[in-house]
Amino acid sequence: MRCPSPLQFSWQRQSQPDNQSAHSLLIALLRGLAALQVAAAHLRAEIYPGLRELGSPPLAYQLLAFATGFAHQAVVVFFLISGWLVGGSLLNKYGTNAPAPLRGYAIDRLTRLWTVLVPALLTMLAIGIVTGAVDPSRPDAGAANAWSAAAFAGNLVGLQTVAVENFGGNYVLWSLANETWYYVAFPLLLLACFPGSRLRQAGATGALLLIGGALPWSITLYFALWLLGAAFSRIRVDCGHGTRIALAVVTMLLSVYFRIKGSNDDLNAASFVQDTLISLPLLVLLASLQLPVTLDSPARRGTARLAQGLSEFSFTLYVIHVPCIGLLRHLGQQAFGRNRLDPHAPLDYLAYVALLAALLLLAYVSYRLFEAHTFRVRRWLKGALQRRTRQHALAAARIK
Repeated sequence: MRCPSPLQFSWQRQSQPDNQSAHSLLIALLRGLAALQVAAAHLRAEIYPGLRELGSPPLAYQLLAFATGFAHQAVVVFFLISGWLVGGSLLNKYGTNAPAPLRGYAIDRLTRLWTVLVPALLTMLAIGIVTGAVDPSRPDAGAANAWSAAAFAGNLVGLQTVAVENFGGNYVLWSLANETWYYVAFPLLLLACFPGSRLRQAGATGALLLIGGALPWSITLYFALWLLGAAFSRIRVDCGHGTRIALAVVTMLLSVYFRIKGSNDDLNAASFVQDTLISLPLLVLLASLQLPVTLDSPARRGTARLAQGLSEFSFTLYVIHVPCIGLLRHLGQQAFGRNRLDPHAPLDYLAYVALLAALLLLAYVSYRLFEAHTFRVRRWLKGALQRRTRQHALAAARIK
């Protein structure tokens, strides 16, 4: 008698984007924890010396450095989740009777980026003026200047690391260049692959080749992981609870192994294989959790609230935490005469926790002011375009 396979894969016509399933809860938790990990890692790197600078670092600092050393893996998680949610959502609408899916997709992506990015760049400029990093009386429009108008505009359209500097030296903005171009490339890929006119397919294919050739190789390469997330949004995996635990353990063990032995600086060809190996069990785990979840215990309800709370402002936290660290260091220098912490001073670890809490508070305030209104801005813009389309149609009908 044959034993049933512990993993059974099936293809879904539609992804399951609802918020009442276990995989949606896990995605929210991963998004929030990934942003928290990146912020904690950069805070530690900015205010503490590196391990290599210390002859014999104390055990507490070694543990802190290890625990906050998964920023690389966190960014990979962002790409996978983005592919799952953004790519899966467009796949659900594409090829159906949904009205103007590509126009709606473009509005969704633009508002998602700009309701966070525009106020974040302006906030960065204000922080730069306060800290003295930028002199408003001496503007420079050159693209090589990280504070220039050219850098500001380029960062809005994903040209950082491609043609301009990361605005204000905010080094995390590099990943938004990846995201922006993945948002552009994915609908072109659908146009090229789905049935349609040959002219449209040829045009989309040509545009993809041009974009792929013009972008840095690392951006093009990691599009494969983004696509992997989109593909798994359409896959359902049936397995037992023990198999899910095994998938989670394998994902964590691989993350720890590559944290110690792998390439953890930039996302490039040297790290692509390791990141793919980590991604596969995680995506299979997510695909196996497309099941209803009941919040029938305080622990589950608390986890759900934590996941949703962190996830809601994770994008804002990711974008503004580096300039906010600069602001906090400036204030520390002004108030206490120092902007660095001592790994040998136990009380400084409490200061680190307090600074991390301050970053979360600043990000949450920014979220409430700007990102929280994304859907309102999106509805207004879609409504305005629909009214304009109807007006044009009525005008054309009168002419006829």
